[in-house]
Formats: sequence, C-alpha cells, structure tokens
Amino acid sequence: MIVRWGLGELGELLAELGVRSPLLITSERFAAIDLPVTTRFPGVRRHAPLETVSAATAAAAGADSLVGLGGGSAMDTAKAVSATTGLPLVAVPTTYAGAEWTSHFGMRDEDRGVKTGGTGTNTVAIVYEPRLTLDLPRPETVGTSMNALAHCAEALYAGECADAFEGARLIEHWLPLVVELERDLDARTHLLEGAMHAGRALAERGLYLAHAMAQGLGGRYGLPHGAMNALCLAPALRFNDPVVPNAIRQLGEALGTVDPVGRTIELARLGGFERLGDFGVPEADLARVAEGVAARPGARANPRPVSPADVEQLLRSIW
Repeated sequence: MIVRWGLGELGELLAELGVRSPLLITSERFAAIDLPVTTRFPGVRRHAPLETVSAATAAAAGADSLVGLGGGSAMDTAKAVSATTGLPLVAVPTTYAGAEWTSHFGMRDEDRGVKTGGTGTNTVAIVYEPRLTLDLPRPETVGTSMNALAHCAEALYAGECADAFEGARLIEHWLPLVVELERDLDARTHLLEGAMHAGRALAERGLYLAHAMAQGLGGRYGLPHGAMNALCLAPALRFNDPVVPNAIRQLGEALGTVDPVGRTIELARLGGFERLGDFGVPEADLARVAEGVAARPGARANPRPVSPADVEQLLRSIW
C-alpha cells in the first residue's frame, strides 16, 4: 500500500499511478475541495445506503480510478464502487476510524434497517491530511477514534499484534489532547497515525463482538458507527475477558492502565457517549436488536460464544 502525508501529494501520486480520469467520491461537505480531480460524485450519505452506492457506481462510468475522500461512509461508498467496477482506489480519510486499510465495506439497506456489506476493494494508496480533520465536531473525533481503538482491542484477541498495540497507545495518548487543543495539527497528526496502525490491525485480524453490536445498532437506527463502538467496546471487553485475559492485559499495557475497560469508558465520555438511551434506542427493542447482532459474522467469530440473551444483557448494561 502506498501511503503519503499531505493533500499536496495527491496530484503527483495520481500521475505516478498513471491515471487520467479519476472520479472523486465524497459528501456535499467536500464537494468543492481544491483537488486535481474534475469529475465528482458528491452524493455520499451516512452508512452508505444501497441506492447511493448504485448512483456512485453509475457515476464511475468512464473513470479509470477513484478518489474516496471523507469519513467512514465515503470510504465505504468508494470501496463498494471499487469492488463492483475493479477500479483502483486512492483513499483520503478525514476521520480516525482506519477503515481505509481493509477491502471490506459496509452498506445500509434503509428499507429493512439492516447493515450489509461486501469485500474485494482495490485500494492502491492512502493520503493522510491532518488539516481535513480540523473542523470535525468533537463527537465525530471521539467516535471515530473509539472505532479505531475497538479495531486495536479486537485485533489482540488472536495474540500479539504490533499495529494494534501501537495504535491503542497513540489513540489513548493523543485523543484527549486533540479534544483539549482542538486545532493542534501535531496532535491530530499523531492521532491519525494511531488510526493508521488500527487500520492495519483491522486488515490483519478482523472484527468481533463490539463491532457486531455497533453494526446492529447502526443498521437498525442509522446511528453513527463510531458512537456505537464507543458505547459497545467496554461491555464486549468485559464479556470476553474470561477467555482472552492476555489480550485484555495487553490492551491495558498499551493504554497505560491496569483497568483497560475503565479507560475505554473514560475515553468514550470525551465525546459525551454514556448510554444507548441517549440516542433514542427504545428499551423495548433490545431483545430484537440482540437477535440480529448474535447472527452477525463478528459475533459468530467472537472468541467467546455469544447468544442473543448474552447480547441483550450487554445492551441493557449500557442502555
């Protein structure tokens, strides 16, 4: 994977890749951004709805490459188009999730209220630009960083992982400083480095229970994936502790604490994330949500078998 730092590197990178007709896939927020890309699809929506992916795929007709710029929804939309068309993708993330490193992508079937997805993305390069994160609202900064931290935590379930350890260490140290200093580019650069390591860990190891819970909630209610990971990480870690104690210990070492679960809760609260009820999730729905979560691949792959009743209990613990 080619990695460059600074948006000014994009033009040279595209020339190096030999592409002449890239399509920019982004949201309305970045529709007019100054880039060496003429053809643009600015219709990205949260959770990459199926119809949005279809529209972006149609817009890619005649393009010889893709530039995906934005947060997780832009990444998922661009990755889905790449998988469908085979076009090479240059990812320019503007949040801290780290999902640009994987070939997997999520989409949302809005009619059914379900998260779906696929794989096969042809990502060839990533460009990181800390300045693009300067105007992120605090909840998005913290939420996407907690998503990345969940990537790190879950990667450790399968044993030592240098990227997971380093990603967790950087996120724990720099996220509070980014929240405090807001427009400090050095802090944001280091936090992006943490997200980069988290993405590498994700690509190597995969997703488990915390992400399955976040995906189930996000798919059903259209809630931010980062915020849901921020809430779901701690209960999932507690649930898995009896079967992967070494992973939880390693996470604690990376976070500089003997109480890694407590530290994840503290970090989540930097974004105001405390209870599912704050997001309008009805208590009466928790059993039904739990059934969907338990059937997700991440839950089925979890190191400790998890039943719908287990998931419901975890959801109630944070409701």
